[in-house]
Amino acid sequence: MPPASRRWRRVLRLFDDLAERYGYELIMTPVFEATELFSRAVGESTDVVQKQMYTWDDKAGRSMTLRPEATAPVVRAYLNAGGRGVAKYAYSGPMFRYEQPQAGRRRQFWQIGVEYVGEDSPTADVEVIELGYHFYVAAGISDISVQLNSIGDAESRAAYREILVEYLEARRDRLSEDSQRRLSTNPLRVLDSKADVAEVADAPSPVDHLSAASAAHFEGVTDGLTQRGIPFVAAPRLVRGLDYYTRTVFEYTAASYGAAQDSLGGGGRYDGLAQQLGGSEVPGVGFSLGIDRVVLALGNAAEPAALDVFVVAANKEDHPNAQSLLALLRANEMRADGLARVASVKAQLKAADRSGAAQVVTVDDTYEDGTVTVRSIADRKEDVVEIDKVVAWLSK
Repeated sequence: MPPASRRWRRVLRLFDDLAERYGYELIMTPVFEATELFSRAVGESTDVVQKQMYTWDDKAGRSMTLRPEATAPVVRAYLNAGGRGVAKYAYSGPMFRYEQPQAGRRRQFWQIGVEYVGEDSPTADVEVIELGYHFYVAAGISDISVQLNSIGDAESRAAYREILVEYLEARRDRLSEDSQRRLSTNPLRVLDSKADVAEVADAPSPVDHLSAASAAHFEGVTDGLTQRGIPFVAAPRLVRGLDYYTRTVFEYTAASYGAAQDSLGGGGRYDGLAQQLGGSEVPGVGFSLGIDRVVLALGNAAEPAALDVFVVAANKEDHPNAQSLLALLRANEMRADGLARVASVKAQLKAADRSGAAQVVTVDDTYEDGTVTVRSIADRKEDVVEIDKVVAWLSK
């Protein structure tokens, strides 16, 4: 609710504008889909599928799930639409996971994201990472950092899996119960276990066991980020929590974000996802960013005024002129408001204060002479301005 929702509106508009400038078009997928979509895409062994999904049978007996993430639905929609060529999508909306609520983690949470589908070049990875980085900076998070890794292609992962399992099996008894289970299903996820940090501290890293093709791709990503001036930090233990990731993986972190989960958002490449969903081989890369966490990271930072101007009628007789001025300001793309009913000046000024307006324009008997009084909320300075110049004056 306002005033807290003003920050949400600002950052959502910021993302929409930035994504459009990069050529990503809006895509809207259903809030719930067939459960099979997520179990096939995200991975049967992941916490998301095993513990966190909201799943039920509909009246026809079909298993349905509230979407826990958006990449699988976007790729599903791409395939249903023909699955050909390069496509660049941007999305925004609620996701759902049954997790323990805490700061920055809600069971219904809002994500924004982009998906660059059909492009294999490392330049696509660089563009996606760059877009996310600039979003955070523009939102007001100046200490944003990109954590970067590569987990390799199918060839790399097959060879690395053997090396990693051998390392972990020697320490099986000291691993958490979840990690012991993952040894046979998805050993890479053990690297991401918060309960086994000490046991995996010296584990072999996937980036040190890349195939020639994966190594060349990752070098293209790091070179591209360096060229564009996007700071990044090598994160050899980063693997992300969903099974569809291949090659490039990344996360955005910030010291200003003080919740238990230090990641503000992240993403990576998912070149095998389309095939997992029954389509042809289609490469892709994208990110998802949590708006709840962005808002939390911004803390008590001041927000811009919610309105440019609030119009006040000095007397009952001035109310029609105040409404005419409101219409003029709005027609000229000013964010303007005022009370619809006749009220005392005191009541109107209280409403102006609650609205968060930057300026107050008072309409009185001088309106017929072509002037109004403008007062700045910040410094209480007043100026008499001609009506035909008030839009230009306020725009300054």
